[in-house]
Amino acid sequence: MINHTRFLRTSLGLVAAALLASGCTSSTAAGPNGPAANQNTGPKTPAKAEPVNISNRAKLLFEDAVKAMDTQKKAKAVDYPSLERKFKTALEADPNLAEADYNLGVLAERQGKKDEAKNWYRSALKKKPTLRQASENLAVMSTNEGDIPGAVALYTDVLKRFPDDAASRARLAEIYRQTGDLVKALEFARAALMRDPQSTTALKVMMRTYVDRKQPAIAKMVALRALKLDENDPELHHTVGLIIQGEGDPDGAMLAFKKALEVRPDYLPAHILLAQLSLDAEDYPGAEEHLRKILQAGGNNAAAHLNLGVAYKGQGQYDKAMQEYDEAEKLDPKMAAIFLNRAIILHRAKDAPERALELYKKYVAMAGDEVALSAEAPVFGLMREAEAVVQAKKEAKMAEDQAKQMEELQKKQEAEMKKNGGAQGANPAGAKSEPMEDPTTGDLAPNPASAPNAPAPQKAAPGQKNPAQSDPAEPTDEF
Repeated sequence: MINHTRFLRTSLGLVAAALLASGCTSSTAAGPNGPAANQNTGPKTPAKAEPVNISNRAKLLFEDAVKAMDTQKKAKAVDYPSLERKFKTALEADPNLAEADYNLGVLAERQGKKDEAKNWYRSALKKKPTLRQASENLAVMSTNEGDIPGAVALYTDVLKRFPDDAASRARLAEIYRQTGDLVKALEFARAALMRDPQSTTALKVMMRTYVDRKQPAIAKMVALRALKLDENDPELHHTVGLIIQGEGDPDGAMLAFKKALEVRPDYLPAHILLAQLSLDAEDYPGAEEHLRKILQAGGNNAAAHLNLGVAYKGQGQYDKAMQEYDEAEKLDPKMAAIFLNRAIILHRAKDAPERALELYKKYVAMAGDEVALSAEAPVFGLMREAEAVVQAKKEAKMAEDQAKQMEELQKKQEAEMKKNGGAQGANPAGAKSEPMEDPTTGDLAPNPASAPNAPAPQKAAPGQKNPAQSDPAEPTDEF
């Protein structure tokens, strides 16, 4: 649960009242007029301190700054520099106005200036040690930064000075819940509700604790009680959604998360869960919408870039998906899922099974370092599929090469046949040929093909081995 800091306010009708250095703030908010601004909810203090007089001009300037802040918040257009100038002007009018330091700290924190915010809170506490909200905000920041011992020390100090403070007890309860001490979490949450029955912070801690203890029915009862107190708290709707989701009703959970966004459109936890539910339901355009909101709030979110890539892939926008995977890898090179999703696109959309197979193997190696993969994990099926495609491509390539070789051989044979056919066609019938030598005389005999009206050679008589040769010059007996 992410805790948030709050502004201090005052009332124009009470600006002339003297500021008291005693515990003048409440569990909600107060201004420089201290307990007079909220007499019913101000906690008791262990001892009274000397009053500190603040100039009327400083009070008026502070009130003007608070009014400007409220107006801008309603218009949903907060001009942080102008608000800072107004609170600094009030502080210049009277340096003892600790509440101005406090609100400057809140403004700095809202802009992500953590160190500056801490300095303003410490300055406020130095001027007014009983300004409980400054201590609480420092503790909230320590909690959000993971400094649990520091946060516990700050809350404990607040409880020593303000034994009846419900807010600090509720936040301590949340710390114990997050660290796994569910017994202490319930103990401090109940103690907070005893001091402030309308503490939604304590009720939210109880809800989450019962969810952690696998007691959703009790958690839902606490949630209904909390919603009666404040229907405009997005965290309450979000927690109800978590309970419903745990009961196996994703549609009901989605409605609760959407209700949280109706109350507060920039509530990131609801966007995160709605994005995941949309991906599970293959509502890729819906997932894209929520993931864009998440990245607008903070671009250094590798998981959001990865999931946005999945949403693009689901819509067939493969190049955009690959770009998001690249962004995710820049932020977290050890995130194994990046390589799996990239491989799927290369395998099934880019016709690059060889490269995909390399990435599948890389994913298996990286994921295996975190948790042993089951033999039935989908990646192994994808690997077999890619290997089959690679093998098929190899066989197709071999067949293509063989076909080319056969084609080249056939062309070569045809060329040789044409060449041989041309040599045979060089001596057609009736063409001149070399004269033959007479075996008896040694003279060259004329080519019979060239002699006109040459008689056909006679067959030798049977048994005559050496028939007489006819003289072509001898006249024939034919008339």
